[in-house]
Amino acid sequence: MKRSLKYTKQPNRIDFGFLAILLGMMLTSLISIFTSFNLMSQSLSGTSIMIQQLVWYAFSFFIMGMIMFFGNDTVMKYVKFVYFFLIGCLIYLLLSKYMEAFLGNGRHLPLADDINGAYSWFQFPFASFQPSEFMKIVLILICSDIIDQHNSNRSMVTYMSDIELFKKILIWAGPPLLLILLQPDTGVCLIIGITLLVMLMCSGIKKQWFLIGGGIVLAAVLFFFYLYFFQYELLTRYIQGYQLSRITAWIYPEENMLGIGNQLYTALLSLGSAGISGFGLQPDVVAIPEAHTDFIFAAVGQSFGLIGTTFILIMCLLLDLYILRIGINTSIMSEKYMISGVLGILVYQQIQNLGMICGLLPITGITLPLISYGGSSILSYFIIFGMIMNISSHAKKYSDFTYS
Repeated sequence: MKRSLKYTKQPNRIDFGFLAILLGMMLTSLISIFTSFNLMSQSLSGTSIMIQQLVWYAFSFFIMGMIMFFGNDTVMKYVKFVYFFLIGCLIYLLLSKYMEAFLGNGRHLPLADDINGAYSWFQFPFASFQPSEFMKIVLILICSDIIDQHNSNRSMVTYMSDIELFKKILIWAGPPLLLILLQPDTGVCLIIGITLLVMLMCSGIKKQWFLIGGGIVLAAVLFFFYLYFFQYELLTRYIQGYQLSRITAWIYPEENMLGIGNQLYTALLSLGSAGISGFGLQPDVVAIPEAHTDFIFAAVGQSFGLIGTTFILIMCLLLDLYILRIGINTSIMSEKYMISGVLGILVYQQIQNLGMICGLLPITGITLPLISYGGSSILSYFIIFGMIMNISSHAKKYSDFTYS
């Protein structure tokens, strides 16, 4: 009996493993924020922050579901429109900064006052909105498409073809990087820069570029520290004081423990004294600044010791490895580039945040993804997690063609 090939559309399949990890990250975040209640300043309400985090997570899961419903093609159709909208938002924030600088007396554009000296947020009565968080995701989507089209159109890899790719990416990434740097938000600029480098590493460009780039970065770092230790006054002419103070606090935390080194010193003290199981939820064992955001890992370490910090590390590793597995399984190159960018953001933020809390890296204000308090960060990640969920679904679902 002859069989015929029949087209049968298979329903999208939810990746329950990925969903379980995201739910685990949500619970870990809420528990971590709960542990930081007693370490927060009196001006902050721990309960309200925890509720806000829960609301942001619920809304983010809803948005992820909408993206799964409409599909990745719909998102990519509007991504450049979102890019220009975010550029407008960044310009508005920058205008507010210079308006206050020239007019003084706290005069700024509506909804765009500074927070800790940076004009990075729109401040609404019910929430705040950070355009740079969403720009990270938008640039990943745009650059993954640029890389895919570039590789499809070139016949062979040459230095000139690589330079052409660099120019295409710089056209899109340059303007937002400059606007974010002027806010100033060096941390987000570093995140975007590292992410683009990871995507370029996976794009197939000549490996000699990484030797050249690595050599330039190493020389720049060595030159910076030469100036810091031997020509400090010259360095102050080109780098702002708050940026140099972070380096000083990193190198000499104990000498500056009552001033610029207080954050790092208290983080090291809380981790070093907590032992295996920590102090529990005792109030003010060690007062930790920004316990619910930048230094939430130190707050968990103080409350639950090595057990708590190890659990967070395991959750981060599970998330990273699962996304890596999805990237390996998909056969569509643009999706591989996109996932490499997402992993670049996640892993760099995790390393930077944990490294600065342990004193291995300077403090940059970079939070721990999906664990620290922050609605814009969570929502931006869940937008691209919805796309990754779609990638996982079509990569493992059954064929749309069946025999009958």
